[in-house]
Order: sequence, then C-alpha cells, then structure tokens
Amino acid sequence: MLPQQVFAAYDQATHHPDRRYRYCPACGAPLSQDARERRFDHCASCGWRQYQNPAPGVVVVITEDDSVLLGKRTDRSFAPQKWCLPGGFVEFDEDFLSAAIREVREETGLQVAIRSILSVVSNFLAAELHTLVVVLLADVVGGKPAAGDDLEELRWVSLRGPFPDLAFEADRHIIERYARTRLEGVPVDPLYAGGTIKT
Repeated sequence: MLPQQVFAAYDQATHHPDRRYRYCPACGAPLSQDARERRFDHCASCGWRQYQNPAPGVVVVITEDDSVLLGKRTDRSFAPQKWCLPGGFVEFDEDFLSAAIREVREETGLQVAIRSILSVVSNFLAAELHTLVVVLLADVVGGKPAAGDDLEELRWVSLRGPFPDLAFEADRHIIERYARTRLEGVPVDPLYAGGTIKT
C-alpha cells in the first residue's frame, strides 16, 4: 500500500478561513485587506504581519497483539461521536514526543514509550482547521485504560478491521497501511521517547 500524506475534507478552493484580527494587536491600527482574498493580513502602520499556519499535532498508533487502540470522541470535540487514534496538539513549549506521551496519558490513562515515527500528514479538516501531524508508533509501558479529555470510550480493534465510524480519513489510511506493511518507521530520540528527559 502506497503512502498517503495529504488529506482534505473540504474544497479549499472555495473556502477561506476568517482571520482572527481586523485591528493590529501591536498598535491598534486597522489591518490592511487583501482585496483578492478578503483577508486582513498586515498592519500598514507598524508592519506587524498576521500569519495563519497549520496547527502541529501528533497521533499515536498503539498496538497490542494484532489490535490497535481507538477512542470515541466526545460531543464537545471536532467530529463528535466518531472514533480516532489517540493524539492532539503540540503545546508551544513541548517537543512532539512529549506531547504524544502527554496526550495518550490524558486521553487513555496509559503510559507509552514511543518506538518510531511512521509518517507525517497534512489534514485540511475545515476552513479554520488545518493540521500538520506526526504519526508515531508506541508501546504501552504502564497505566490503566481510562478514557479522558476528548475521548469518552476506548476500544481495541483488529488492525484488519472492521473499524467503527472514523473521524479522520488519515487514521484509516495509517492503520491499514501499518497492518499491511508492519513498517517500523524512523527511530526517535531516546532521551524523549519515554516521557522524561534523561540528563
């Protein structure tokens, strides 16, 4: 199965996200508007520029025997009541490996050790939500399964399916490709892979 690393859930050509600022947060002057795209993007007074970048995230493939761990998303989540791999956004002051370990702990109650990087994917989920996600493979090293944070239920599902209603096209591709290839991926920094920094 060939890799796929770009996933789009809407027509980007016809949807433009609304910018957050219409006035400069640095000096208060109105932001200039790009007439072609109707986007407020820079301040003519002080030069401050507004950037809109995809949000960095992580998802974690956790396997046990021939199964993968999935979580059912809560009603307050994007794509509510659908299923996904555990994961989330990388905080500003954390590395992506620590973010993955934290997100898995918060969503599943499990402590994991990151084994490898399986892929990196771009998700165009909605006009206001684009993500760049590092896909990781991990082993459970402790904890007890307990859904939390954005997940309300956990389930071990056969890597061969059938899968419950998945929230993201990328998750299905990631799981199916791993099931077929069993590629181990790229090794990760051992100082961060277990969740604590060794000095």
